[in-house]
Amino acid sequence: MDALVSQTEAAMFRIMSSMFGAQSNAGPSDAQIEAALRHDSAKRIPATGYAGGRPSGVSHGDIPAIRADIEPSSDRFFDRTIPQATTMLLREAAGPLHVNEVYNRLLEGGFKFTGNNPTISIAVSLNRNQRFRKVAPGTFDLVIRDATKAS
Repeated sequence: MDALVSQTEAAMFRIMSSMFGAQSNAGPSDAQIEAALRHDSAKRIPATGYAGGRPSGVSHGDIPAIRADIEPSSDRFFDRTIPQATTMLLREAAGPLHVNEVYNRLLEGGFKFTGNNPTISIAVSLNRNQRFRKVAPGTFDLVIRDATKAS
């Protein structure tokens, strides 16, 4: 599974690098990737918004920053996968979270990322897992939360 994630991350990195040209050897920044995702989403989504509505407090302008000053405050996510740890985070948050916020909170919980683009790894992992649904660009929530509200 880790090999697949690494290969997917590398492929996405090559695609995103080609989109931004040879601006730097480091490739596109997370901000550039988010801008490209927002631009792409704006083309596909009608002006009325997302099916089912956008959750309150989540819009294109509310993207949390990736913090560079994070020190692990525990090791609660040390032996967890991204989907397992994110499930715990989303249950605690009681609402959707952007991948940047998930990343910040995973680092605080002692999660160790191995790839060069951890936010892309998070987004790919959550997109492929049926426990999660995308509610806005880069923002995910638990599917089961909808089921509990419907009853």
